[in-house]
Amino acid sequence: MPRRSAVINVMVRAADRAARGLRRDFGEVENLQVSRKGPSDFVSAADLRAEETLRQELAKARPGFGFLMEESGTRHDNPEADQRWIVDPLDGTTNFLHGLPHFAVSIALEERGEITAGVVYDPIKEELFWAEKGIGAYLGDQRLRVSGRRSLSDCLLATGIPFQGRGDAARFTRELAGAMAATAGVRRWGTASLDLAYVAAGRFDGFWEWGLSAWDFAAGWLLVREAGGFVTEMDGRGLTLDSGSLLAANGELHPDLMKLLKG
Repeated sequence: MPRRSAVINVMVRAADRAARGLRRDFGEVENLQVSRKGPSDFVSAADLRAEETLRQELAKARPGFGFLMEESGTRHDNPEADQRWIVDPLDGTTNFLHGLPHFAVSIALEERGEITAGVVYDPIKEELFWAEKGIGAYLGDQRLRVSGRRSLSDCLLATGIPFQGRGDAARFTRELAGAMAATAGVRRWGTASLDLAYVAAGRFDGFWEWGLSAWDFAAGWLLVREAGGFVTEMDGRGLTLDSGSLLAANGELHPDLMKLLKG
């Protein structure tokens, strides 16, 4: 059984606390679907409540750390801090909004520009993915390894789809056409942190997406790396928190997948 460090325990406790509120609020979404007001304002409030819970829990345990949070942006309780929490309190908001039970709490720890710990927690399935630099990636107590598949024809991929005029739809259509023709299938589940966690667990063989923000992929990035995977930008350049694209797979598939999507 892996021994979790103190910082992982802090992250897990914070994620669990936020998840309790999200599960409660998710139970109300179905009733809101038929209301005149609609569920959008409610979901925004649920998002903000979860973020505030995470901020309070993390700040209480590590008062000197800074924050990068999806809803409230950058917050520095200590402007000179070398450590920063990167938080998405509700990754998969659209799923949540429509009553689809596939969303997650994502927390990463950045230290001096490097992601050193990450937690992705699915409140509905109660699956806890966590990773720490040099320690490995885990689902609960189970060690994770990326898929060992080497042939694209056997692979199941995940991706994100442009919507409401965002992103380059024509480019995505070309990429999707190539992936559909060469692989066993493509899934779009709408929660990048869980897509990356599933790559780490070998459930997906690869994942690509454009236009992600740091809070979408920071924790999942570490999960894939610690599970033995390879994560870059779409053109193969090294990934950073400011990158505009992401491609994740095992080391054997990564170059072939990159070539396929470029084509």
